[in-house]
Amino acid sequence: MVSMIDLSQEFIAFSVKKQVLKFGEFKTKAGRLSPYFFNAGLFNDGESLLKLGEFYAKSIQTSGIQFDMLFGPAYKGIPLVAAISIAFAKNGHNYPYAYNRKEAKDHGEGGTLVGAPLAGNILIIDDVISAGTSVRESVETIAQSGAKPSGVAIALDRQEKGTGQLSAVQEVETLHHIPVCSIANLTDLLKFVHNQSDMAQHLLKIEQYQQQYGIAS
Repeated sequence: MVSMIDLSQEFIAFSVKKQVLKFGEFKTKAGRLSPYFFNAGLFNDGESLLKLGEFYAKSIQTSGIQFDMLFGPAYKGIPLVAAISIAFAKNGHNYPYAYNRKEAKDHGEGGTLVGAPLAGNILIIDDVISAGTSVRESVETIAQSGAKPSGVAIALDRQEKGTGQLSAVQEVETLHHIPVCSIANLTDLLKFVHNQSDMAQHLLKIEQYQQQYGIAS
């Protein structure tokens, strides 16, 4: 079985190859100038989405989080939750999934939810956690349906401070009392860049960014 360290390094390499993970200077929602940028929306073909679903499924299995079904918040969570459920099904685990609409449908079956009825323990799927808004809304939706959120799975944990000393991921874990797992994090990214001789120019900038905005280990 592949280790989580190997999985994270393989995922970062794949993200760089697909130009989902880029290096340079990018302004974040918090107004910080980040030396790297991750955009999961650029996993935008069948092969990429298939592999992304498999990366998620492996990291979720490794995390040990227990769940009965998957939930993907609109919009980025919709293709993610479908891809992950397919990846699990390929390995003999057939999990139901659901996602929400941004606007309620006023005809047909109506409502804001699409897919399997929310029931049991629900694993929320997202790409990253910035302000935690998507997770909070998902937790509320799940609770209103009488189900229970059991965790969150994301692609990349930036491991940087949110509004205080905790990271956005730690804030979600503390506020909602649920675990968050990721395929890779900033520590994994630093290890990857360190091992790439052609990326030496990015290493110092990422280390400086981590020192300024990173959470205490």
